[in-house]
Amino acid sequence: MKPEIKDLIDVSRFYGQNKGYVIAGGGNTSYKDENNLWIKASGTNLGNIDEDGFCVLDRQKLNDIPNQQFSEDSAAREEQVKNALLNARINPDSGLRPSVETSLHNLFSYSFVVHTHMTLINGLMCSQLAKEKTLEIFGEEVLYVPYSDPGYILFKIIADEIAKYNEKYSCDPKIVLIQNHGIFVAANSIDEINGIYAGIESKLKSTFEVFPEEKEIAVSDKMVEVLPAARMLLSKEKLKVATAFNSSWILGFIENKESFDKGLSRPFNPDQMVYCMAEYLFIENSETSENIISETQSKIEEFKSRRGVMPKIIFIQNEGVIAAEDSAASVEYLKDIVNDFCQISKLSENFGGQHPMTPEQVAFIESWEVENYRKKVSLGGKPQGRLENRIIVVTGAAQGFGAGVAQVLHNDGANIIIADLNEEKGKEFADKLNAKGTKNKAFFAKVNVSEGASVENLVKETTLKFGGLDVMISNAGILRAGSLDEMDQATFELMTKVNYTGYFLCSKYAQKVMKIQHKYKPGFYMDIIQINSKSGLKGSNKNFAYAGGKFGGIGLTQSFALELMPFNIKVNSICPGNFFDGPLWSDPENGLFVQYLKAGKVPGAKTIGDVKAFYEAQVPAGRGCTAEDVAKAIFYVIDQEYETGQAVPVTGGQNMLK
Repeated sequence: MKPEIKDLIDVSRFYGQNKGYVIAGGGNTSYKDENNLWIKASGTNLGNIDEDGFCVLDRQKLNDIPNQQFSEDSAAREEQVKNALLNARINPDSGLRPSVETSLHNLFSYSFVVHTHMTLINGLMCSQLAKEKTLEIFGEEVLYVPYSDPGYILFKIIADEIAKYNEKYSCDPKIVLIQNHGIFVAANSIDEINGIYAGIESKLKSTFEVFPEEKEIAVSDKMVEVLPAARMLLSKEKLKVATAFNSSWILGFIENKESFDKGLSRPFNPDQMVYCMAEYLFIENSETSENIISETQSKIEEFKSRRGVMPKIIFIQNEGVIAAEDSAASVEYLKDIVNDFCQISKLSENFGGQHPMTPEQVAFIESWEVENYRKKVSLGGKPQGRLENRIIVVTGAAQGFGAGVAQVLHNDGANIIIADLNEEKGKEFADKLNAKGTKNKAFFAKVNVSEGASVENLVKETTLKFGGLDVMISNAGILRAGSLDEMDQATFELMTKVNYTGYFLCSKYAQKVMKIQHKYKPGFYMDIIQINSKSGLKGSNKNFAYAGGKFGGIGLTQSFALELMPFNIKVNSICPGNFFDGPLWSDPENGLFVQYLKAGKVPGAKTIGDVKAFYEAQVPAGRGCTAEDVAKAIFYVIDQEYETGQAVPVTGGQNMLK
């Protein structure tokens, strides 16, 4: 790898991972030598780009593009320019599509170009006094360009302006600011690029008497009821993921309809439109959750009738924002972009007030194939699996059996809440799942399933993070073996609280959200699933506290199933055999193999190996149960719509239904 390409990757990731410069992986960067230009491919995420994410083009062919004749029709012209760029690729077989701004990058005589949509800059660029304040703050060394529809026309305008600048100063500008768009910084080293950006930030911040700082604001409990309803109302054609949030940037614009219309009625830049669309709902009647839901429902229906699509952003007076999209990754982008354009609107007040895009500019972006392509590539279009966009809580999922089940479900498209007391392991596991880069996400929530307030908070966190709750898997459990002579009351009651009461609490709080979802999408089925045990199907010698809780769990399952099926909430238990490879059995200090050896539960056993062999021999399948085995039963329970109140054995034939 050329050292310059390594520098290009480093500078790309630096700005691509900073939300103050780039959101949704946008922006673009390039490096050029005499013969070739390396530029971020369209739809590639700047924050994690590597060498394969750059499209390499022949500069001689790029230099020839301005000399070609293109159609007067804008759509036809942009298609022709796109094909000209594609034809300039060194390696067409890569499938990479060069950024629409490739020719613009090629204009600069400098080696490196870093284009971002820097929030602070856009506070200036999306203001009424953008041109005047640019000259006042930065002087004539910065090239300011009025807004034009992006693409070839913008390229031609900037090419002319750079030529004039060069004629006047005998060099190319190192900073180009584009109204309602962003900033280009060009230099011969990434150190100089970084220095220029730092200087821009310092100069802009110095224009404020007090620079406003961002503060996240918690949404009220109303939103825990509103969000699942809104998610279902928006999921008429495809199941959505949604979130609710508020911040200091947002708060001032949702005090009333007038403040909303003044600050947020029209978009400020193309990126905002590409991801969030150009129009948002504003809900005024926010006195109660019922009022909010009612107005939201009517406005969603009106929006869909008028525009043919569902809205993505809903502002609620004095409460916050709901963002909904086709994946958890997309929703994260929406949240960032909403905070960004609210910040732009707020910052613009320092430069004469807001200057949004015109209706004509909005119409061009809405129909522009280039931006639609970029969004499609960056967010991914392929289905994730049979659990796509399902929101699933798995308690006791930080490690062991629960983690194994959670991973299988995540691999099939589910958004997973890893609910556990072990914060360190839980966050580590969530990070591991999210590192795969899929559209679905994992999230850790700390919970003690034996405490009602803790479980209630778990369901609240889940709802606000992903928009609702589709499957509650009550998996957390503990096991302490012992005879009647050995078991004390405190241990017995602890096991009962976790294994029995915990299932009750998970069901109690999950069903509240699920009933809301049923009300607004009656044909949607949801699940409460208890991970029981083969010990719930027959007694277990010197293991009565565990078996008793599991027996009771099946009684809860059957009773809950009768109560909740009218709301399309299925309730079932999965009864696995022994998971020999997990810490419950194999932990060298407290695992069941050690406990059973010490308790003398296996006659004649002298080693842990003897105990394991004894239990494996009892299974007709000749092995212990795995997370994959249980996940298959979970898939069955979720997929079918005609069974509830069952205890499904997954025991390798060790336990058979009678």
